[in-house]
Formats: sequence, C-alpha cells, structure tokens
Amino acid sequence: MADNETNEGAPQPETAAPAPQAAPQGGPPAAEGSYQPRGPRSGPPSGGYRPGGGSGGGGGFRPGGGSRFGGPRSGGPRTGGPGGRSRERYIPRRKVCSFCVDKVENIDYKDVNRLKRYLSERAKIEPRRKTGTCARHQRALSVALKRARQMALLPFIGPHSR
Repeated sequence: MADNETNEGAPQPETAAPAPQAAPQGGPPAAEGSYQPRGPRSGPPSGGYRPGGGSGGGGGFRPGGGSRFGGPRSGGPRTGGPGGRSRERYIPRRKVCSFCVDKVENIDYKDVNRLKRYLSERAKIEPRRKTGTCARHQRALSVALKRARQMALLPFIGPHSR
C-alpha cells in the first residue's frame, strides 16, 4: 500500500473526543436480551434510512444518481423537454352545458331519457364538475330529477341494491 493512501481499517491517531462506550457506567452489566437505552445517535441509522433508496446502494439523496429502487437510472438521458415527456401535455376540453347549447328554458321531469344521463349507476345525481352543466341548469335539473323520482319515472337507488 502506498503512503498517501488511507487505510480505513487501520487505527487512526486520535484527535477528537473519545467515542462513547457501549456499556453503561456505574451499573451492573445487563442480562442478555434485556433492553438497554441508547444515547442520542450521531448521523443516520444504518439499514433503514430511506432518502436515497434504502439499503439498495444509492446511499443518500438521489438528485441525479440512483433511481427510486436503488440502482443507477437506466435508459440514458431524458428527451422531450423540461418535464421529461415527449408528448404534449393533456388539456381537457371545456365542458359545455347541454341545456344552454339546446337553449332549453325549462327542464321537463317527464323527459326520462335525457334525465338518465345525469344519474350515476347508483342513481345519484352527478355533480356539475362531471357533467359540465351550468349552475342555473344544475339547480333545475336536480328539481326535475327529484320530481321524476317521486312520480316513479326514475329510481331512488341503483339496480344492484334492490
């Protein structure tokens, strides 16, 4: 071994404070298998420390090195832009109120085929964010659905619950 290399297993000259001893001082030695409280730990615990992938090798945080599962990232450099995606970002179409498009003034509770589209499979009234109905027509729709239920044109509960 060369002089300028350091040997990790060889004893080093002591320059810092001595390491704390494992056995408690002043008390009788503990029996095998009994609980021994430890002092505060210095540094990360061995084994279960997770930020870099646990015991899978990465060792520490993984800003550019290892993957989530420990090993080095495979597949080469990413392509396709800052997000790492080659395809364009999905932008959903804006939902439009079908009652406004058809210029419906009053929602008829007897129009069962149209009203069924606004019920879930469990016969619940679908929310605006899912159907795209405007606030004005959603209020009128809920009244029409409730009237149709009272007249036994639509179910209160889904078919699986009967």
